Amino acid sequence: MNIVPADLRSSFSLPPGKAVEICHKLEAAILQHRLRPGMKLAEDEVGDTFGVSRTVARTALQALAHGGLVTIERNRGAFVSRPTIREAHEVFEARALIEPRIARMAARNMTPDGLAVLQHHIDAEHEITERGDMGLALSQSGAFHLAIAEIADQAVLTQILHTLISRSSLIIALYWRRRDTSCESHSHHALLKAFAARNESAAEEIMKSHMVDLHSGLDLVERGDSEPSLADVFGRIDL
Repeated sequence: MNIVPADLRSSFSLPPGKAVEICHKLEAAILQHRLRPGMKLAEDEVGDTFGVSRTVARTALQALAHGGLVTIERNRGAFVSRPTIREAHEVFEARALIEPRIARMAARNMTPDGLAVLQHHIDAEHEITERGDMGLALSQSGAFHLAIAEIADQAVLTQILHTLISRSSLIIALYWRRRDTSCESHSHHALLKAFAARNESAAEEIMKSHMVDLHSGLDLVERGDSEPSLADVFGRIDL
């Protein structure tokens, strides 16, 4: 079975036409760590890769920049955003503030259908992890957290969390010290048990511990990475 992460629910304002397809493909590649932080996204290369004009490519890159996944520098062009160590701390500190509260509200609102959705995300993450695709597994893990926010029925917090999780993916691509997601899977199972019992306090405390563990999994030192080209990641795509 070919399992992919749930709809990424892009945090940027979507442009019209083919540019929206490019946004989704580039966003997925960034969140799955196929495009690395700091990689240059030249308009010409984006246009050639997807078979569109520079204007369409520029529109897509500007939309991604609005969502924080891409940085556009004057006279230099567009790059996959490269979070600083300070930003890494701030992003995970922000998640530690809001996600325990979201977990408590999700436990309060939990239904059998909600539990089934969360179980599907966990099953998908396990299958992807067994295939050895850690970038995709981490993207699926982010989808699990967003599903919890949706069950909590907090639209504003869900939108904020989407942005934070997108930034987290960039941070993990740069600073993650672990080679697997076993700890995250354990926490997700514990959360599922608390949700099944509709135990609000337990869900909140487990999420607090989970956020601390994620933050502690970062190796916050500057480093440089070798970067693939767009052609390496996508080949040639005709939209």
